Amino acid sequence: MAIAEPTNNSPSYIDKLVVPGDVVLDLSSMSNQTIKLGGGLRQDCDSITAMKAGMLRFSKPNKYWVESSQKRYVPSAGDAVLGIVVDTKAENFLIDIKGPALAYLPVLAFEGGTRRNIPKFEVGTLIYVRVVKANIGMNPDLSCMDASGKAAEFGPLKDGYMFETSTGLSRMLLSSPACPVLEALGKKLSFEIAVGLNGRVWVNAAAPSTVILVSNAIMNSETLTSVQQKLMVDKLLQRTQ
Repeated sequence: MAIAEPTNNSPSYIDKLVVPGDVVLDLSSMSNQTIKLGGGLRQDCDSITAMKAGMLRFSKPNKYWVESSQKRYVPSAGDAVLGIVVDTKAENFLIDIKGPALAYLPVLAFEGGTRRNIPKFEVGTLIYVRVVKANIGMNPDLSCMDASGKAAEFGPLKDGYMFETSTGLSRMLLSSPACPVLEALGKKLSFEIAVGLNGRVWVNAAAPSTVILVSNAIMNSETLTSVQQKLMVDKLLQRTQ
């Protein structure tokens, strides 16, 4: 986190390609305001530098990050991710979130969590969690609550099918307004979906054929334009009719 706000005279790298070493923000030329640094950025004195290649993104009110399409996930505080339980300790569940190290999910990091009602998860359980802390060289900390302490959409995901994608496709699926492939599928089919910024997607529906169709459409959509995504969904739906 840094203290700054872009001035009208500062050059903007937002929505432009940056590479490691690029200084994307100069804090010395900015007025005071808190900004949040997401994945792919680091602060070195008054400079905010890119640590990986990708597009510099900005979301209101104050978050910057570098967006790229890759298989490896670098945890960042605030990310919603899909994790897999790999072990249980006295104080934490150990969770695989596709990062460099296993993450810790405290046994009390659930809405209304107490020592009397600690949840029980088997190894292999898929769980939707939020990254709370993500410091270099340390295991990330997770939570099954939103910033207000509510469970919201977080928690174990039962049944359904989970598959892995690139982090770029995950961000596209979470974009607003809805990405074309999900918009087209949602008009014709009824299904549940959970997307993690770590490149994991979970799909569930009443019919297995719907799960397969939705999963295939999503996996095939990454390199397609908006029009191509909609045409692809139409063709998949025609084959199932």
